[in-house]
Amino acid sequence: MRAVLIFAALAASALAVAAPAGAAPGTPKDPLAAYGFHLYGQYCLACHGTNAAGRYKEPSSASGAGPGRAQGQQGGIGPSLQGVGALAADFYLRTGYMPLRHIGLQPRRRRVFLSEHQIRAIVAYIATFGGPPIPTPRPDLGNLSQGQALFTEHCAGCHQVLAQGGYVTGALPPALVLATPRQVAQAVRIGPYVMPTFSTRSISDRQLDSIVRYVEFTKNPTRPGGWGLGYIGPVPEGLVTWFLAIPALLVLCLILGRRLRS
Repeated sequence: MRAVLIFAALAASALAVAAPAGAAPGTPKDPLAAYGFHLYGQYCLACHGTNAAGRYKEPSSASGAGPGRAQGQQGGIGPSLQGVGALAADFYLRTGYMPLRHIGLQPRRRRVFLSEHQIRAIVAYIATFGGPPIPTPRPDLGNLSQGQALFTEHCAGCHQVLAQGGYVTGALPPALVLATPRQVAQAVRIGPYVMPTFSTRSISDRQLDSIVRYVEFTKNPTRPGGWGLGYIGPVPEGLVTWFLAIPALLVLCLILGRRLRS
């Protein structure tokens, strides 16, 4: 009997050592995280797997269908959520990026199906696996001109200099007009989809405050030159000049010339 007990204790110790670091198996003790544990099982488990460890097999098309997700379209890989922290979970849920309607598509901002309490609960559960907290940017402490320079250097190549969105290989960088200051800060640290991740070594928190301030400025920029044409770049403005403004001036000159002759 004693030998059996010793063997059981050794087996339990081996399982404990084999468990992944940062894992939080079972129902958490915190009531909010415990509620998030059950919501995770309902909406996230089919793609991200048990214990948020990721899933690398084709999940059942009928299990774990999140709100707004098409049935039968859940094949593919759900990455591990261990270590992503509250930062990533809060961003993906509040932007409507998750749950994806079809696995493999670019996450797009859309209507959020979960309630505020449900989002906070799932975020609390994912946070039990470790990772960075939700950032609190301070755009009021940022510098607008520095933010413009940093955004032009790091972000304008994809999002356009006035954050109106653009085109890159394999993705469509979104316009940032609907992004909150917190979501901008989160995206910089996370690097969703094909966007690169910027650590505090690349962009400090103070520089990030300046970037957030500039993005807020682009939502309602000044118009010293008149009509901005949606701030979608110099090409449309040039087309308007050549195909609208110049023909209009020529027509006006012809009309005035005929009146002067008469």
